[in-house]
Order: sequence, then structure tokens, then C-alpha cells
Amino acid sequence: MAQALHPNTAGSLFATDGKPHPLQDSLMAGTLVLGVLSFITSFFHSLHLLTSWTGLLGLVVGIYGQWVSVTTRQRFGLILGLGAAGVGFLIGMAHGGLFGGIIGS
Repeated sequence: MAQALHPNTAGSLFATDGKPHPLQDSLMAGTLVLGVLSFITSFFHSLHLLTSWTGLLGLVVGIYGQWVSVTTRQRFGLILGLGAAGVGFLIGMAHGGLFGGIIGS
């Protein structure tokens, strides 16, 4: 009857251990938003500044999120966000970079 003592967290979206993790969940959500934004804006050549900066910020937030993550679901979301941010960052760098057209010529 040990299963009666453990809560069923299979349906929980953010915590598989039954405890709240607001910092880790916020980092995961931020990484996903920045990654998706960077990935989508990478399709437009003229938005390379937004693409590269959101990609870089998404990578920094995602790496810190991986460092403090607690559950597998958080790590899964962070990896998705990191992948999208990385692709967006690299495409943004190829299209002009972080300061393309602003500093130097």
C-alpha cells in the first residue's frame, strides 16, 4: 500500500516531485519564449539584431536554468528552448550579428 502515500504527479505539468519550483519554472518559460522568438525572427534578414540578442539572452537564461533545474520536465523544456535559441542566435550572427550595421562598416 505504499502507492497510497505518494501523490500522483503524472498529470502535473511543471513538478514531478510534488513540490513547487517557481524559479526553475520561470527560467524554463523564459528560455522557451526567448528561444521561440529568436527562432521565428531568424527567418527575417532585417531582424538580425533582435534575433541575435534574444538568442544570446535565451542561451544565458537556459544555461543557468539547466544549472538550477530540479525535474526532468524542466530540463526537457530548457533543452527545447536552448536549441531554438542557439539556432536563432547563429542565424542572427550570420545575418549581421549583435551590432551589425550599428558599429563599424
